[in-house]
Amino acid sequence: MPGIREKGKEMKKRPLAYITAHWSDNEYENTERAAKFCRAVYDAGFSPICPLLIHSLFLRDEVPQEHKDGLDMARDYLRRSNVLVVCGSSVDEAVKNDIAMAERLRITATTLDGILTVKGQGRRDK
Repeated sequence: MPGIREKGKEMKKRPLAYITAHWSDNEYENTERAAKFCRAVYDAGFSPICPLLIHSLFLRDEVPQEHKDGLDMARDYLRRSNVLVVCGSSVDEAVKNDIAMAERLRITATTLDGILTVKGQGRRDK
């Protein structure tokens, strides 16, 4: 994969990492957790993609068509990603669906702890 040049030096392109987790009903808690997950993935050398953070800025989930559009966009983000990162300590149906979709698309699925261990950064708080 060709790198990106910036001010005369070669930079590696960061692989896209789709972030999934079991989200609660608390919008503020979810946003905080998602931002922490994305930061950890970014620090590990990836470009995080988290639909929960992106879509909450402009989609109204209570509108059926916008909810469907959000799901469709999330699937498109996953298709474009290099890796699926499962964050947090529990798994719900949405996470299971993301894992199954990644498997069908032959996209590697791992955990945040797995990425941090491989990158030599040890375990981080969830």
